Amino acid sequence: MKILLDPAEQPDHYATYREEYAGLPVAEAPWPDDAKEPRPEAGAVAWRLAGNEWDDGPDEIAGSLDWFFEHVDTAQVRALVIGQWEDCYDTGSGSIVERLVREAGRLPALRAVFLGAISPEESEISWIQQSDVTPLLEAFPKLERFEVRGGTGLELRPVRHESLRVLRVETGGLGGAFVRAVGGSDLPALELLELWFGVPHYGGDAGVGDLAGVMSGERLPALRHLRLENGEFQDDVAAALAAAPVVARLETLSLSMGLLGDEGAAALLTGQPLTHLRRLDVDHHYLSTAMMSRLRTALPGVEVVLSAPENRERAWRFVAVSE
Repeated sequence: MKILLDPAEQPDHYATYREEYAGLPVAEAPWPDDAKEPRPEAGAVAWRLAGNEWDDGPDEIAGSLDWFFEHVDTAQVRALVIGQWEDCYDTGSGSIVERLVREAGRLPALRAVFLGAISPEESEISWIQQSDVTPLLEAFPKLERFEVRGGTGLELRPVRHESLRVLRVETGGLGGAFVRAVGGSDLPALELLELWFGVPHYGGDAGVGDLAGVMSGERLPALRHLRLENGEFQDDVAAALAAAPVVARLETLSLSMGLLGDEGAAALLTGQPLTHLRRLDVDHHYLSTAMMSRLRTALPGVEVVLSAPENRERAWRFVAVSE
């Protein structure tokens, strides 16, 4: 089972995780009665739970959950993919979180969860209604990988979690309170943190000040891969990282998908050394050709990921994912 992502692996919000998740093949719940293949062993796959009136399977996700807990040896299950639920643009994930928390004793082997693996064809990322995900982390102390898509209604309270190694949050608008809660959580095993900030129009009111806890790294002693992405304030993030204690222990750093410009890149280069990094990802950027060349020259031993610059006119600068 794959817990830590490859540094070069950058998931996107189009991924539905219908074929593979966490290094495991995906099986749908319910398993079709007319399937040509026998139902797989419970721990050999990631189980995908979903419900809507447009696909085969239950109209409501509760039906998928019911079948799963009635027909699968859940004690062996290692990974869950929670896909679309009915009216996910109006109804939050709270009932799903509550059900999983209630059944936590039946899922002792669970190590990976994706909450909201919903493609734009099913619901735009900014429309997905989420909920307080703290109870999931509290109910599953051995969880190692947790990913969530959708920022509306998404909440987190500071927690201590001894096992979590990967935390990924994909949004078109991430609240500052959530970011502060991440930085205020004690996550001694966390190796990869990825946050998509999005835009204010879709609830993205986070600012660089909300990242103080993350930047210090005090509660994240194992952090080696930091992805602060999809933000309008990437120049401010870069400037803060220039002196952030957490940077010295990183192997990879990503400021991709956002509005990083020459000012931010210059601040990053004039701060603490970055030559210890294996990879610096600034894909989807607004850098000049001269600054792109400067980055590569200043970091000869670092894999610097640079796409062609986006339209550098100020009026046409957009994050990669918003609506």
